[in-house]
Amino acid sequence: MRIAVFGAGGVGGYFGGRLAQSGEDVVFIARGEHLEAMRAGGLRVESIKGDFLIQPVQAIGEPRRVGEVDMVLIAVKGWQVPETAIAIQPLLGSETGVAFLGNGVDAPVQLAAVLGANHVIGGLCRISSYIAGPGHIRHVGFEPYVAFGELDGHPSPRSQGLRQAFKHAAVNVEIPTDIQAAMWEKFLFIAAFGGVGAVTRAPAGVIRSQPETRQMLQEALIEVASLARVRKIRLPEDIISTTLAYIDRMPPATMASMQRDIIDGRPSELGSQSGAVVRMGLESGVPTPTHNFIYASLLPQELKARGET
Repeated sequence: MRIAVFGAGGVGGYFGGRLAQSGEDVVFIARGEHLEAMRAGGLRVESIKGDFLIQPVQAIGEPRRVGEVDMVLIAVKGWQVPETAIAIQPLLGSETGVAFLGNGVDAPVQLAAVLGANHVIGGLCRISSYIAGPGHIRHVGFEPYVAFGELDGHPSPRSQGLRQAFKHAAVNVEIPTDIQAAMWEKFLFIAAFGGVGAVTRAPAGVIRSQPETRQMLQEALIEVASLARVRKIRLPEDIISTTLAYIDRMPPATMASMQRDIIDGRPSELGSQSGAVVRMGLESGVPTPTHNFIYASLLPQELKARGET
């Protein structure tokens, strides 16, 4: 299976690296110092699941130089999806699948608007990893997991082929019966945890143990669950309690990627997480006061990070 990984950061570098390590034909679309380091010395992955090095590595800066592939895995920030959809068009053949592995639930619609719905499959992942330096990925937490599937739920050769590739790479992989619900389960968790973490600047251990912030977290979860129900997304009835229990089991120092970006003054996924909850709440008539507070509180810093103020 020929697979293009667009974005070779913590997510794309790890999962693409595992696929390449197992013998899949993987090409990374990267840029800058990271790209040059990969070309010079390969892709080094330092992982709690075992370190490895991909050398030589197929790493290219321009998608048009790759040609058509069987699958495109997009591993960029949520706010970069629209521009990524335009950039990956040279990679597409008539049956090429495109899966976004990042955070949020807006990506399938954004991708379909540019590429056509027939190319888009739903996707998500769970991992805590980041670029430790040019050509160097560090995986520090969570059992790596990927899930994907056709948005209408029908089985397809391309989804099954990707599943077999990840299985061969010893990555925990699943094709859920309802990929839309699976994506919303992750969105519920990451929008609430990332938003509360970003506005409090506190890690999981503090948020879950302080009564006031735990209440805030629970209210943020409830708002997303209410939004999902109105939008006909079939989340489990116990989704709030199971998500809180999951957060309770996380290492105390855990922070979400949006939280780390905001703390470091970088552009973040505020718009595609807290902002998306606010927007969809207005569209669906669902009150989202907790996410409104989070979004409004963080927006000035987000605009500053993007050079818009």
